[in-house]
Amino acid sequence: MTAQHHNHRIYLDYHATTPVDPRVAQLVYHYMTTVFGNASSTDHVFGDEAGEAVAEAKQQIARLINCSPKEVIFTSGATESINLAIQGLLLKSSKTMKLAVLPVEHKAVLDTCASMAKKGLTEVIFLKVDNRACLDLEELERVCRQGIDLLCLMAANNEVGTIYPLPEVGEIVQRYGVRWLCDASQAVGKIHLDFDRWGISFLAISGHKFYAPKGVGALVIRRGQFLEPILYGGGHQRGLRSGTLNVPGIAGLGEACRLRLLEMTEDETRVEQQRNRLQYLLQTGIENLVVNGDVNHRLAGNLHVSIPGIPNSAIIARVRHRIAISTGSACSSGVEAPSHVLRAMQLPDVVIDGALRIGLGKFTTDDEVEQAAQIIINTVLEIQNYFT
Repeated sequence: MTAQHHNHRIYLDYHATTPVDPRVAQLVYHYMTTVFGNASSTDHVFGDEAGEAVAEAKQQIARLINCSPKEVIFTSGATESINLAIQGLLLKSSKTMKLAVLPVEHKAVLDTCASMAKKGLTEVIFLKVDNRACLDLEELERVCRQGIDLLCLMAANNEVGTIYPLPEVGEIVQRYGVRWLCDASQAVGKIHLDFDRWGISFLAISGHKFYAPKGVGALVIRRGQFLEPILYGGGHQRGLRSGTLNVPGIAGLGEACRLRLLEMTEDETRVEQQRNRLQYLLQTGIENLVVNGDVNHRLAGNLHVSIPGIPNSAIIARVRHRIAISTGSACSSGVEAPSHVLRAMQLPDVVIDGALRIGLGKFTTDDEVEQAAQIIINTVLEIQNYFT
């Protein structure tokens, strides 16, 4: 199963996107070519079959994250889901709402909040994180006690991989009756999630982060929470998200959830072992290597490192045709600017300038880990020798 490899190039950017699982791709193809009906066409069996696929996908998502199938709304991905949750909540309100936001959230959250604040629809409070991107639970409780309308707090960080204490956050938001938007795009299918028990109000999912196609995702909306739609035209999905349903993508999303439920524990255990091996090799071969984030609570496939004194762009330029790693999030593609995540962590400039995000996943092989380590180590030595 090496769908993403050709010409011996090594793919280690799984946080940006994942290859589609061949089993998922096969199902997507089936719903593109054979069961191709419109799920809203209720006058014939083609529409019935498409509608059944959508209903099944809702069940598969519900089983993975412990929600009700009725709480699932399909979208084009986490960015749309986040926009629907934030804009939809603020537009539904007749007053200016107060939002508390983690400063290391994805740009989809930060930019949406900034846009809404500019329009006078919200006041934004930024929570503190430490130099590992960890949350201060005491501060969170204090802010919730004082009164906020929405907490934007992700499940796991898309750059440094820090996993947040979701059950504890859930206890706090439920104690104070605070709505919680959880961007779970990096966490679904990688860690255990419990939408119902943890009191999450809105949860964003993106299929292409866990072996489903790009362009499909979901927003899970807790019973009793109401949003104003941001797309109109047909009243699909209880009027919350109009537009013809992407049935092939939705079927693929559901199948990916089914497979993650079956295979997540085994896959993530192996991926963590490979990540630890890669970290060991790099630490052994590169002097002064820094590992960023919370090394005790991070995504299994995440390895975020810095090589002080060597700009990350110098490494990327030399390895980009052999190994896919990144200087940060793909959410700001083409934007040359220091990572807002690393800035919020208050890391030294020399650490930020040398930062590399390495992401391992289901299809990463042990040989690729060994080869990638050697490529990176040799590249660092080559740069160091050039300047000495």
